[in-house]
Amino acid sequence: MRSISSDSLFNSFFPAGFSLETARVLLRPLHPNDITGFLPITQSSELWKYFTAALDDEAQLLLWINEALYERASGKRIPFTITDKGTGVPCGSTSFGNISFYDKRIEIGWSWLGAQYAGSGINRHCKYLLLQYAFETMQFERVEIKTDVLNERARQALRKIGAVEEGVLRSHMQMPANRRRDSIYYSILRSEWKEVKEKFFADLL
Repeated sequence: MRSISSDSLFNSFFPAGFSLETARVLLRPLHPNDITGFLPITQSSELWKYFTAALDDEAQLLLWINEALYERASGKRIPFTITDKGTGVPCGSTSFGNISFYDKRIEIGWSWLGAQYAGSGINRHCKYLLLQYAFETMQFERVEIKTDVLNERARQALRKIGAVEEGVLRSHMQMPANRRRDSIYYSILRSEWKEVKEKFFADLL
């Protein structure tokens, strides 16, 4: 029963061509041809220090895109290409995933931006769009986000949007160069969203 219901809900909330946007960014469905736009902005090896794949390698980037599209077709994940509306060019990617309609829980993750977009505010716009959709349209109860416990920049960015630090999962994920990653989880609950939105995203309302 859950499986049939979840399939129906997945297609209802994420129809073909589903997109979200602010005045600054457009989140549209990831497409195989996006590799052309991604290649120029994925070449810094430092960008992938805390990521689960080294996307400065073209073969790894293609594999990552194909896996994202497979998970979209399987109803497991919604991968987006992030477009800077000021230039009209791709600047990164983000996703909804680990979706449980029964538990009303969803994860925001698989996120990266080209190095030139770090600190530009684009990430904040993306998080706002995804949080708003999860809480206000889907009426979910929990949004969770995880990151490498060593990634202090990402952790600080999550604190700046009101996410609550929960705990560390030890030896949680395999990383490049045979490193085992400890992941730290953050969350925002629907009961907190109104206050979070007004406090941290007031300029986007």
